[in-house]
Amino acid sequence: MLALEQYLKNLGIEKLNAMQEESLAAFDYSRDFMLLSPTGSGKTLAFALLMLKLMEKAKLKGTSALVIVPTRELALQIEQVIKALTKDISLVCVYGGNDARAERKKLEQIPNLIVGTPGRILYHIDRNPNLLKDCKILVLDEFDKSLELGFHEQLDSILNACPGIKNQILTSATAIKEYPPFLKLNNPVSLNFLADTVFTPNLGYFQIEASSKMKLEALFKLICKIGTEKVLIFCNHREAVDHIQRLLIGKGVECINYHGGLDQYDRELAIIKIKNGSEHILVTTDLGSRGLDIPEMKHVIHYQFPYKEEEFIHRNGRTGRNQSSGSVYGIFTPEDRFPEYFQDSEVMSLDEFYPLPDAPGFKTMRISAGKKDKINKVDIVGFLHSLTKMEKEDVGMINLKDYESYVAVAASKASEIAKTGNNTKIKGKKIRLFTV
Repeated sequence: MLALEQYLKNLGIEKLNAMQEESLAAFDYSRDFMLLSPTGSGKTLAFALLMLKLMEKAKLKGTSALVIVPTRELALQIEQVIKALTKDISLVCVYGGNDARAERKKLEQIPNLIVGTPGRILYHIDRNPNLLKDCKILVLDEFDKSLELGFHEQLDSILNACPGIKNQILTSATAIKEYPPFLKLNNPVSLNFLADTVFTPNLGYFQIEASSKMKLEALFKLICKIGTEKVLIFCNHREAVDHIQRLLIGKGVECINYHGGLDQYDRELAIIKIKNGSEHILVTTDLGSRGLDIPEMKHVIHYQFPYKEEEFIHRNGRTGRNQSSGSVYGIFTPEDRFPEYFQDSEVMSLDEFYPLPDAPGFKTMRISAGKKDKINKVDIVGFLHSLTKMEKEDVGMINLKDYESYVAVAASKASEIAKTGNNTKIKGKKIRLFTV
């Protein structure tokens, strides 16, 4: 295994934060570990480093570690972090909506680590009862959400399929009062940073009152006031998300929807676009409150408030990450349930005229070639420069997948790139190229 210094170099960071350092210092190989820390404080890196220490000690025999998460988005985020940390371990990510047959083929190679959601992990165990016979390390990330979503029986069944578990690591941004007996915790080391002001996001809270008929108009004006910065808009139901998205588009505001009713491709594409700057506004359910780490997310709008304060905390955790600042807004009508946890927020008026925000400066292009075709980011940049005159700032984030790639390009050049680049070749492979 690589030294800690090399891990940090691989991630492009100079040092760990205080929570991560204390987690490493307090860790005891002979005891389980429980970490409570606010959203955005770096829990994924903290438990990943602990898990890698344990895997090194276990000598990587078979599938020695399992990470269970409540959502596919969180699974993908963890996969990304661990793959960035080290290339020394093999990892398979499994989750609902993904190609189950492709997952089975990857699992036949006996990866060192499996990251996945409860239902999909159990699906593979049912087809291969010995899948986790060598598993020694269990991580339950966002364990409170897994329990809240009713995964008790699935988690119990998964743990029964892991007879050799030696170490358990539990992480969450909220505490729970009672732990299910199937966890069988071994005298855990417990660290609680939930009240630590160092990790408390620097957020401003604002309330906006509107009549029922003018609630959408208030949302529209708020978006215009915010301008071109990234925004998350939370609703409580999928239907509300789709409805609000359509109405905003009808008013000339570019935005994208995101919820569990979309297929996996559309969900992953939505996150790619909001991260690479080809979309600025994401309208979502509470699915977007966990597992999304979106750079430069400055604003969270509660168009509808969650029923539990815990979800309010997790929603707000999408902004103000890594000790940055952010703003949280609540839009109310006289008929709305006004939550106690928003009582002290500042009243904001929207009495002025605010122009429509500019359209995003990037468009996302899909290329029908990826890592399995031996295509890398340098190849894509060179290919784009061969199509038209490109400046360095005209090419944004590039996402490589197995058989396809996504690249953000300057919106002003997207149509020309699509016209001249479609049905051409990269490294001898004929590709299709179009805006998505």
